[in-house]
Amino acid sequence: MKSKLIVAAAQLSPVFLDKEKTIEKACEAIIEAGKNNAQLIVFPEAFIAGYPDWVWLIPNHKGADLNELYLRLVENAVAIPDDSIKKLCKAAKSAGVHLVMGMHERNAESSNASLFNSLVFIDNQGVILGKHRKLIPTGGERLIWSQGDGSTLKAYDTTIGKIAGLICWENLMPLARNAIYECGTQILACPTWDKSLGWIQSMQHIAREGGLFVISTCMPLKMEDIPDEFEFKNLYPEGKEWVNVGNSAIIAPNGKIIEGPLEAEEGIIYAEIDLKEIIKAKRMFDVVGHYSRPDVFNFKVNP
Repeated sequence: MKSKLIVAAAQLSPVFLDKEKTIEKACEAIIEAGKNNAQLIVFPEAFIAGYPDWVWLIPNHKGADLNELYLRLVENAVAIPDDSIKKLCKAAKSAGVHLVMGMHERNAESSNASLFNSLVFIDNQGVILGKHRKLIPTGGERLIWSQGDGSTLKAYDTTIGKIAGLICWENLMPLARNAIYECGTQILACPTWDKSLGWIQSMQHIAREGGLFVISTCMPLKMEDIPDEFEFKNLYPEGKEWVNVGNSAIIAPNGKIIEGPLEAEEGIIYAEIDLKEIIKAKRMFDVVGHYSRPDVFNFKVNP
């Protein structure tokens, strides 16, 4: 395994609530990343097929409106594996790129009518490594997504190191982070909807705490990206241009930002990283190594 590699954060807008066109856009970006010698690309939270921002706008008593929007979400959600995933696998293999993709995932194992906020991990041979379901949605998101469980708190061995993922504010859960650290994670994918300065500061802290590289990828979304057929669009303040400006960033194990944040534009950001920097960072502080004190603390994940 070479210690140096190029990683990418795909700060791209989906084709809102259109799974097929969003998959096409994703595949084009994967191929582009491969041409730019990236070996890993991370997409935003719920990229397929769009973040349901209406949960912060429409009150829950507007059941008819919420039902129609939820129907559209489910119709444009993904089952793992399905034809949409197969297209992503084909693109990853063609480009020779490892992939972490955020999506709405249907609970195909049972009713096929509930949704999870999920990540799928695909290697550079087009093989599905696994998935992660967000442990708990935040605030209004609980009207959309079910809760994941401990079985998907994993890191995946790849030819470019150990890769794991936590979604948005579950990154703020200390025990979830510790589970990921204990897996030996070297690169942490952090797809998010949070564009704030506080989020970037948290990402810097997590990179330093875990002694790992963080790829924080946020979805940029303009008002014009939401089709006029969606009436919740009228609930935003008049004159608003950006729903989310993105601010994706790639962060080193010492907490320093090495690329980004990319603000108020679509684009793929790239950074060369060196996995040897992880060992250097852990000389003084290894949270699950010499600093862990297992004689004082017990830690267990219920899978």
